Amino acid sequence: MNTNSLCVWGNNNTFASAMQKIDNYTFLTSAPVDKVVLTMAVPTIISMLITSLYNIADTFFVGKLSTQATASVGIVFSVMFFIQAFGFFFGHGSGNYISRELGAKRHKNAQKMASTAFFFSMVCGLLFTIVGEIMLKPLSIFLGSTPTILPYTEDYMGIILLGAPFLTSSLTLNNQMRFQGNARFAMWGIVTGTLLNVVLNPLFIFGFNMGVRGSALATVIGQIVSFCLLLRISYMNQNIGIHFKNFSPSWNAIREIFYGGSPSLSRQGLECTATIMLNISAGAFGDAAIAAMSIVTRIAMFIMSIVIGLGQGFQPLCGFCYGAKLYSRLKKGYWFTVKLGTLFLIMCAVVGLSFSNDIIGLFRNDPEVIKIGGAALAWQLIGYPFNEFTMVSNMCTQTCRKPWRANLLASARRGLFFIPLIIILPKCFGLFGLEITQLISDSLACMLTIPIMIYTFRELR
Repeated sequence: MNTNSLCVWGNNNTFASAMQKIDNYTFLTSAPVDKVVLTMAVPTIISMLITSLYNIADTFFVGKLSTQATASVGIVFSVMFFIQAFGFFFGHGSGNYISRELGAKRHKNAQKMASTAFFFSMVCGLLFTIVGEIMLKPLSIFLGSTPTILPYTEDYMGIILLGAPFLTSSLTLNNQMRFQGNARFAMWGIVTGTLLNVVLNPLFIFGFNMGVRGSALATVIGQIVSFCLLLRISYMNQNIGIHFKNFSPSWNAIREIFYGGSPSLSRQGLECTATIMLNISAGAFGDAAIAAMSIVTRIAMFIMSIVIGLGQGFQPLCGFCYGAKLYSRLKKGYWFTVKLGTLFLIMCAVVGLSFSNDIIGLFRNDPEVIKIGGAALAWQLIGYPFNEFTMVSNMCTQTCRKPWRANLLASARRGLFFIPLIIILPKCFGLFGLEITQLISDSLACMLTIPIMIYTFRELR
């Protein structure tokens, strides 16, 4: 191929990429709001559902081993929350900035931010692997492992930590694509790795007789495959590719990542802290309580993944419309998302309350686990309808670059209210206090969100 043909190919490639950006801009700023939100949300919901399916399958297969093995997965889950927190931090931080810059038609700034956040994310994940492997045993104890659970926790977490660089980088790439309006491409990378993980789980656990280590190995393999696919997809015409020449670390880039990503870091970081505190509080009532709350957490995440996916479908519209100063359209998209998500959660609450014990029994056929988990799930379901309003408000303030409000809302449900309540209520009311903590936390978070959003929408007039 001669030099001229290379130049022509490069120009065509650039032209196709520019046309795709223009198409996304027109769609996100002009198409009917309900169509935009659903179009952006469906691939994201599928990604979230498949990822949650991995969490469910992981708990389901490990639950066939023992109560202690099931509890160990719940304990290590807090570490995965912590690692994911930084993947979302760099992904949402850069993604929010990218969507605003594309909405304002400043494509070069978006390209630099994509590569800068990606390389920061990869280095951060590598540091987690090194530090976590060195501190494996004390970390396992700190997270709430009892002497009977500790060996399972060390086996599981020792392998899980190896996937940290791939997990943080994958989440960063996934969210960058989603904020560009290319949620369909983001979906394929995550879904493929997760489905591979679900298939490998029973094979490694039972076929190769690897126990919890087999489950962890299946997880890491799935993460590596997702990373490779997402990185390859990022170079397709419809996405902003990752290039080291665009790596531009600066205080301005770090500040923008912080403003856009700190609410996600707060949300996921507090999710990690809340899970640790939950395991410690549940430990006072025995291994069965830890296992039960671990199962409830996975079920809750599966349901909430649809709510989060719907909210993330709203975020590209929110970012583009905010950048283009189309505030009335932004508000219309916000209320459509809140109403649809709340209706879905009401339906889940009605169905779940009728079968809470049966749902827990699917994962671990232990009468004590079913008794504790069924009650905890039922109480959580009552508060579910409040959560769409809180979560979409958090995503709206985050995308509109309102960092302090976004951080406050991100910390409310699983931090500001949940952490003190999980310390106080079990001491005052025993096991019942443990079971109702999330319901009370969700109610208080919803009440806090109301005045914040009234003030925010007044600013957007």
